Amino acid sequence: MLTLYFTLPLDLFGPEHPVFGWVSFAIGLAVLAGLLLREIRRELLGLPGRPTLMILLLICLTLVIFASAYYGLAKTPGQFLGLYTRTDALYFTIITMSTVGYGDIVPLGQQSRVVVMLQIVYTLVFLTAGATAITRRMRGRFVERADKRER
Repeated sequence: MLTLYFTLPLDLFGPEHPVFGWVSFAIGLAVLAGLLLREIRRELLGLPGRPTLMILLLICLTLVIFASAYYGLAKTPGQFLGLYTRTDALYFTIITMSTVGYGDIVPLGQQSRVVVMLQIVYTLVFLTAGATAITRRMRGRFVERADKRER
């Protein structure tokens, strides 16, 4: 996943191609949200396949989408303070997702603040639901194993 992020042609995003950047971001998030909902449903219903693995993969792709958006936004003057590289963008994405917020990278512009708010809401809704589905299924498996041992 890191290789994908660091090799993506992110020069296509930013102030030179704003429409392409925003449309790509919106489509990417919508597709990820749909796929996450599908896999969460599969996980909760115990359907065959590997929904746990897919949920984890989709969470990683979510990091790539938001980090790419932040990197593209950082090219516009006045959007970010302290975000200059892809590593900075990935770091900021992970820090925002974990709600730690050290304050070393600051979204200053309206566009960057909207994307940060969107990431927070996206994390609270979709990623929390995914993590809950995974832990619920794991808990069920542990209970099943414990019941088998008692018999």
